[in-house]
Amino acid sequence: MDNDFIALTAARFDIPGAAVGVFHDGREHFFCHGVTSVENPLPVNEDTLFLLGSITKTYTATAIMRLVAQGRVSLDAPVREYVPELRLLDGREFTVRQLLNHTSGLDWGTLVDTGEGDDALARHVGELATLKLVGAVGERPSYSQSGFNLAGRIIENVTGQTYEQALMTLLLEPLGLGNTHFDRDAVMTRRFAVGHEKGEIARPWRHWRANNPGGGIAASVADLLAWARFHLSDGDGIDFAEMRKPTALLRGSNLGDAIGVGWFLREIDGVQAIGHGGSSNGQFAELLIVPERGFAVVSIANQGPDGIPFNQAVVRRALEDCVGVVDRDPEPLPYNASQAVEVSGGYDNDAMVMTIEDTGSGLVLEVLIRPEIRASAEMDLPADHAPFPMGLLPRDEYVITDGAFAGQRGFFSRNASGEIVGVDLAGRMFGRVR
Repeated sequence: MDNDFIALTAARFDIPGAAVGVFHDGREHFFCHGVTSVENPLPVNEDTLFLLGSITKTYTATAIMRLVAQGRVSLDAPVREYVPELRLLDGREFTVRQLLNHTSGLDWGTLVDTGEGDDALARHVGELATLKLVGAVGERPSYSQSGFNLAGRIIENVTGQTYEQALMTLLLEPLGLGNTHFDRDAVMTRRFAVGHEKGEIARPWRHWRANNPGGGIAASVADLLAWARFHLSDGDGIDFAEMRKPTALLRGSNLGDAIGVGWFLREIDGVQAIGHGGSSNGQFAELLIVPERGFAVVSIANQGPDGIPFNQAVVRRALEDCVGVVDRDPEPLPYNASQAVEVSGGYDNDAMVMTIEDTGSGLVLEVLIRPEIRASAEMDLPADHAPFPMGLLPRDEYVITDGAFAGQRGFFSRNASGEIVGVDLAGRMFGRVR
């Protein structure tokens, strides 16, 4: 891993700006490339702020674990013990642990902007009374942004502070993470990256405040690597071993083999790793830690959709160069016409529609934001991606074989009669409609 590799890989994926950090053999290494914005360019350096997207979930989960260590929260207590105002479409009960491993049965989330006031999370929790429920509690992991926003409300109710203030008190200040921020005013007075989509500035820069617990942090690559190093430490009283225990198994997922508490768990080439990715509007981040080797790598890029394969290429190169671990995508099965006919068709969920087309020689997957959601949105939504070629794997699984999401895996679900009735993509279930 060197600056030449970062520059060549950024050019390959047309990335305006990127920052990479590696911790190996007790030393930090940083590699920065490009500019913060194609319209108002400043050189990216190790102090440039990028949006981390869902990597924020690891901070929220760790803050909960700090409260667990203080005896103020129990992972196996019902969430309503800490958020008694919670109302859902049914009377289900789920634990804090089930919230943090995405097995509560909550759908991905609401698209309601509840404002920038200190009541944003409280108002968001009020909106959960309308949120679709996608499965029974504990039935299967289903990735939920609103689930982690609800975890943020646990933090607010237990501490008596706003989520952002509590994160400062519980984690950011004790760890000296002075270049990690939620507040736009704090970000705008520092050097920060903006997102891009296919060479154009992606607007808005960030979505509403209620999404902060699930994806609102902006941080420098230096602070993000410091965060990774903290998770290689003894935890300062936080039970990191508990966070790394498998609590829910994943099937057909490139996110990992299982979920712990806030972390995706993977075995890569015989070595155990923990990690999390993140995406915001035109910004993408990846964090991977190999605890037994004292190794961590973080990669952040400000271009969509190819920030994802850029980060993957960087992480894989760092793994191989520093740890001798090789991470490869699975090889798809040869095209089979009868299998292709069986899976092709239309699928959807509350936010997106999916089409799987049989071309006669292969399969192509397309996912679009629902037209009615795009039409009613009060702000610009990310552009839809071009269709992706995909290949089938054993056990009703599949892998995307080219494009920005190459290597993304998922699986098909069958009913009791053996008919395919749904497809999983990135931890979200789409039901079959034709």
